[in-house]
Amino acid sequence: MMTMNDEKTKQKAIEAVANIYGVDSIAADLKEQRLTVTGEIDAVAIAKKLKKIGKVDIVSVGPSEQEKTDDKK
Repeated sequence: MMTMNDEKTKQKAIEAVANIYGVDSIAADLKEQRLTVTGEIDAVAIAKKLKKIGKVDIVSVGPSEQEKTDDKK
């Protein structure tokens, strides 16, 4: 979770993580104050980039929901 008060902060957060190697997709939700980043990436690298913009709390690290369901098949 990340503190995003407005569109400008949301855009800065997206731009900050977009250039990190391994990022497949980014989704931002201002209402829930949540930035979802998926891919083969380093969570620490993302947290370092986002801390420059605002307060950051890592909610979960692991395979995406799609990967979990693919493994069960």
